[in-house]
Amino acid sequence: MKKYDHRTRVTKMLIRKALTDLLQQKPIQSITVKALCDKAGINRGTFYAHYTDIYDLLHQVETEMMRDLETALKPLLELDTADSTHLRITTEIFRCLRDNADMCTVTLGPYGDKGFAQRLLQIGREKCMETYTRCFPEATPKQIELYFAFMSAGSIGLLETWLAEGMSTPVEEMAKTAEALMTQGIGFLSTKK
Repeated sequence: MKKYDHRTRVTKMLIRKALTDLLQQKPIQSITVKALCDKAGINRGTFYAHYTDIYDLLHQVETEMMRDLETALKPLLELDTADSTHLRITTEIFRCLRDNADMCTVTLGPYGDKGFAQRLLQIGREKCMETYTRCFPEATPKQIELYFAFMSAGSIGLLETWLAEGMSTPVEEMAKTAEALMTQGIGFLSTKK
């Protein structure tokens, strides 16, 4: 059974890699099962043993990434105050992004599913609104909404820069940088490294 599980994981990794490579070159509508199988080095029967079509494959990959993000954000709901646990959560979010770098690259690229990007942001928005309303009772819903909009746009910019540099900066350092930017704003520039 373990041999089969390992083989299945390897096959799915090859298929995912082929999909993300192709999505960097063309939209999902232009990707055929044949082209994907050729790129992955598998036969069509193997593909159809796991997926019904290209859209099912993309849906499963996106669902897996959304689950990973929800797992990373789960501790946020357990916070009662704005404490140092945020760094741990931010670290897990950056770890999730690193582990899904292929999908991040595709999603942010010209052929990416912008609806998927919006769904990911919506997950973060819901968790942040709920937690920050509890942690900052003096803040209005509008203030929290604006803070999230600013924070998420900046985080996407950090992610794009991190991807462009080949994610050479460690996850923990990216998380500390993001946290410092969110809490210190421009004061981040005057802190010593």
